[in-house]
Amino acid sequence: MSNTPLLEGLHVVDLASFIAGPAAATILGDFGADVVKVEPPHTGDGYRSLSRVPPNPQVEGVNYPWQLDNRNKRSIALNLKSPGARPVLESLARWADVLVTNFPPRTREKLGLDYDALTSLNPRLIYADVTGFGEEGPDADLPGFDVTAYWARSGLMDLTRQRDVPPAMNAFGSGDHSTAITLFAGIMTALYRREKTGQGARVTASLLAEGAWAASMWLQAVLVGAKPPRPVDRSDPPNALGNTYRTADDRWIVLLFVNEDKQVPLFLRAIGHPEAAENPRYADTPSRRAHAAEVVALLDRTFATRSLAEWREVLDAAGLTYGVVQTLEECAQDSQLLANRVFVPIDDGSDDPHLTIDSPVRLDQEQKVRPGPAPDLGEHTESVLHDLGFDAAGIEELRKAEAVV
Repeated sequence: MSNTPLLEGLHVVDLASFIAGPAAATILGDFGADVVKVEPPHTGDGYRSLSRVPPNPQVEGVNYPWQLDNRNKRSIALNLKSPGARPVLESLARWADVLVTNFPPRTREKLGLDYDALTSLNPRLIYADVTGFGEEGPDADLPGFDVTAYWARSGLMDLTRQRDVPPAMNAFGSGDHSTAITLFAGIMTALYRREKTGQGARVTASLLAEGAWAASMWLQAVLVGAKPPRPVDRSDPPNALGNTYRTADDRWIVLLFVNEDKQVPLFLRAIGHPEAAENPRYADTPSRRAHAAEVVALLDRTFATRSLAEWREVLDAAGLTYGVVQTLEECAQDSQLLANRVFVPIDDGSDDPHLTIDSPVRLDQEQKVRPGPAPDLGEHTESVLHDLGFDAAGIEELRKAEAVV
């Protein structure tokens, strides 16, 4: 394993806001890239204030989402609406290997951030662009968030709800972080292409396309003529052995048996109902599907008799496939996550540092950069400008023009 991070020396300009684009830049930084976060003066990226918006959990003095998706970056406060900022933007475009943006197409053109304008300054630039609804079509300029584009528009929100129950608000950022991985993969593919051709490239991703990919198994079925699946009634589902069940201590277990012919007899014996295996109504897969409501009623009564801990012993002893619907508190203490170093300490110099979540891309042969603190707004404005070639007098002129703060 090399002591030099894989992407050390790679220059990344993060012009994006909120989650998907900045998170992709964060993964590049995890592998050693120098990431400059460009933010509007005074207000900064709106993501800085998201932790204060309900229903996000409140933690006094800790801006946890900002830390998660902006660690190890340098922040420059640059007013892209000011004509005086143009020399800085052009210098950043020439300096960068990768530039990440999520402005809608019209806004990019208005600010002079479109692909043609910046790649004319740097033909080797990898221009990575993430949108809510894609680059083309009638909704290309609509603002998109993971809840509206990834979850709602893609059909996922409808697929994941129970029948006669309103759609749930999904965990904030879940679609964004999936899209960030796609954008990162596209950036790395473009860098590989640059190694072969010497030329930069444009990389695109969208929350809507990512949502369609997440829903793709059933969406593909609809594309070839299948009847669209409807929200499931857990009391009468298509498959009672791919369902959730409540235990005596108000916990939930999810069953998922792939090889039913082998697993169902084992399961019925383990839970104390060997007679059900001989019942012709439950004897084979077609019969169990036809009588799913009866199977659910039997299993509801059965699982309600014991605690989660007791059922885990029973199911584990029988070698059966199941899952526990964990709380976030349990997830934070999960031995499997801890053993695989999914949680890593923030290198902030404290004796008892907070943990943060590592990005999921790993190479056994490469060392990641330890996560450091996310930057304050404009914390590195002067140092970045010096790196771009601006002297003290030039920086003062930029301040007078209200291009930087």
